[in-house]
Amino acid sequence: MRTQVGIIGSGPSGLLLAQLLHLQGIDSVILERRSRDYVLGRIRAGVLEQGTVELLRAAGVSDRMDREGLVHGGFDICFGDRRMRVDLKELTGKAVTVYGQTEVTKDLMDARAAAGGAVVYEAENVRIEGLDEDRPALTWVKDGAAERLECDFVAGCDGFRGVSRQSLPDAVLKTHERVYPFGWLGILSETKPVSDELIYVNHWRGFALCSMRSPTLSRYYIQCAFDEDLEEWTDDRFWDELRVRLPSAAAEAIEMGPSIEKSIAPLRSFVAEPMRHRRLFLAGDAAHIVPPTGAKGLNLAASDIHYLSRALTAYYNQGGREDLIDSYSDDCLRRVWKAERFSWWMTTMLHKFPDQSSFDRGIQLAELDYLFDSEAARAALAENYVGLPF
Repeated sequence: MRTQVGIIGSGPSGLLLAQLLHLQGIDSVILERRSRDYVLGRIRAGVLEQGTVELLRAAGVSDRMDREGLVHGGFDICFGDRRMRVDLKELTGKAVTVYGQTEVTKDLMDARAAAGGAVVYEAENVRIEGLDEDRPALTWVKDGAAERLECDFVAGCDGFRGVSRQSLPDAVLKTHERVYPFGWLGILSETKPVSDELIYVNHWRGFALCSMRSPTLSRYYIQCAFDEDLEEWTDDRFWDELRVRLPSAAAEAIEMGPSIEKSIAPLRSFVAEPMRHRRLFLAGDAAHIVPPTGAKGLNLAASDIHYLSRALTAYYNQGGREDLIDSYSDDCLRRVWKAERFSWWMTTMLHKFPDQSSFDRGIQLAELDYLFDSEAARAALAENYVGLPF
């Protein structure tokens, strides 16, 4: 088999790249080690920056998002007995859109199918060969048969544990990581959201977040130990703990019901650099992880794909132009590190840390107090939350 761009991973990053390349007449093949149903079954965040929304529109996959997505012009932050709305629209002129990552993935899958693009699901033992050559190749096993795909470039969109980052030579790859000493226990329930917009809560018992996927589908989180036994968290126990942490008006108004999904997600910050080695590019979770507090994971992946699709389009459609290929890693990492900083700051400000001293707690409360009292501080938060420009 032969193609121009071999893409590893059929999550939003890989599918979005394939769609943008397709619109420019550039051929690609996607390899995915899981089944299509497994990929669609993954529950992920769904707060889209305005830049991500515009990129999905440019990719021609926005019809359902524009019809069903919930546009939010702000969100609430609570601590102690104080509650404040951060008015994104007033502070930045922009908004965010709540639209689940599962729905983004489905829309992109449908677009790929409509375009007749190749996706190989359940591709086992994917390997990258010939990185030091002008024509790298991808090999894999499908239904017991060995397969090989020659290509000009490889896009590693295969997540944190994928083969792409592991294929970079040790002498080239540098990683940076911070693992947080807690996780998020989240549930999905077929209940009306307690608020029209997100509510972030700093509580002395731990962080809480009220979110949603639709007007009838709620997503709630509470901070917990990262090694909690999920079986011990019954629905009743979760709802009781969530209500303790919420402002009284929200706690009284919340609609409770059986969970349809429940999980514990660890929190970490991670950056790999460079994000390009010869003809291999890393994108999305293969290159970086952010804690979900700042709602940046999917959006960072989208910005990577913006830079990568731009670079590959320039190469193929502008006479072999390579300057954007050469600058890809630096272009991405400037935005990645700013998003890492914002996500770290939000996480530090809103969570209870196990080793938190009285001084640490005082600084945390002062940070929140300053945010409540300063329009300039809220403007900086809002600018980062709606997304820095690509």
